[in-house]
Amino acid sequence: MKNILHKLFRHQYLEKEEAKTILRNIADNQYNPSEISSLLTVFLMRNISIDELSGFKEALLEMCLDVDLAQYNAIDIVGTGGDNKNTFNISTAASFVVAGAGYKVVKHGNYASSSISGASNVMEQFGVQFSTNIDTLHKSIEQSGVAYLHAPLFNPAIKVVAPIRKALAMRTFFNILGPLVNPARPKHQLLGVYSLPLLRLYNYTYQASNTNYTIVHSLDGYDEISLTGSFKVATPNTEKIYTPEMVALPTCNEQDIFGGNTLAAAAEIFIGVLSNTATLPQKNAVIINAAFAIQTIDNTKSIEEAIALAAESIESGSALTHFNKFIELNSK
Repeated sequence: MKNILHKLFRHQYLEKEEAKTILRNIADNQYNPSEISSLLTVFLMRNISIDELSGFKEALLEMCLDVDLAQYNAIDIVGTGGDNKNTFNISTAASFVVAGAGYKVVKHGNYASSSISGASNVMEQFGVQFSTNIDTLHKSIEQSGVAYLHAPLFNPAIKVVAPIRKALAMRTFFNILGPLVNPARPKHQLLGVYSLPLLRLYNYTYQASNTNYTIVHSLDGYDEISLTGSFKVATPNTEKIYTPEMVALPTCNEQDIFGGNTLAAAAEIFIGVLSNTATLPQKNAVIINAAFAIQTIDNTKSIEEAIALAAESIESGSALTHFNKFIELNSK
């Protein structure tokens, strides 16, 4: 690792195979926490390259516990995190809204490393016990519409770096890798990113894959569609900037979608959205992200139609029903 760090400190970049080897060595516990922290810090100071990202990604996918859920034509709805906005769990709530609208979701998630509540944190608040059991995952996605893959259970490198990431409390390149290494390799993905350079990096990376994707970024820095201002949407064929008015939803402010200062507060907002008792800005933030996920799966639907489906999922009680079924199946 000493030689690798010297290379990086001289502003040089890793080759793809070097990056793969490093991730494998992390998983094999060949580096101490200080060495890993130094490595992660490098990528706080500069952008990751295409070769580095590809190498890290390939190593993680080669090491992960594979999950075959291809028959469900599912989507992953995920943000990179690391935007320092501390919103409530918008993409996780959107997953159950999408399920309530009749689609399948296989969500890859983890504990928060730089905010109050990650997807795994809020799941545990409701008694979820994470599992790698394939029968449990099949039953969950069949009956509740959602299968949840807790990242450290499926990949040794992610488990090794988890306490280091938590101690750093900053975004790292694992934020960037997480959405790319879902062990189920879902056909569809809605991905939220915290910067325009990252949107371009993912767009380039996805174009070399078979993933049907939509990447979203709010121009004021959110890694999801926040409705606090304009946002950019990139698909395999288009890039477009929207305003909230263009999707017939009101603009909100940062405080409207703040996740609170405790995990309990974030969980209360989360269940409030699914129960249709949340504030309108909280509800709309989930609806618009769910809508673009629905449109990703079914591009014959206009965004207006997808918004209507997402709203109906909440207002009919379907989203909450699917969430309650998910809890029943995953908390035994």
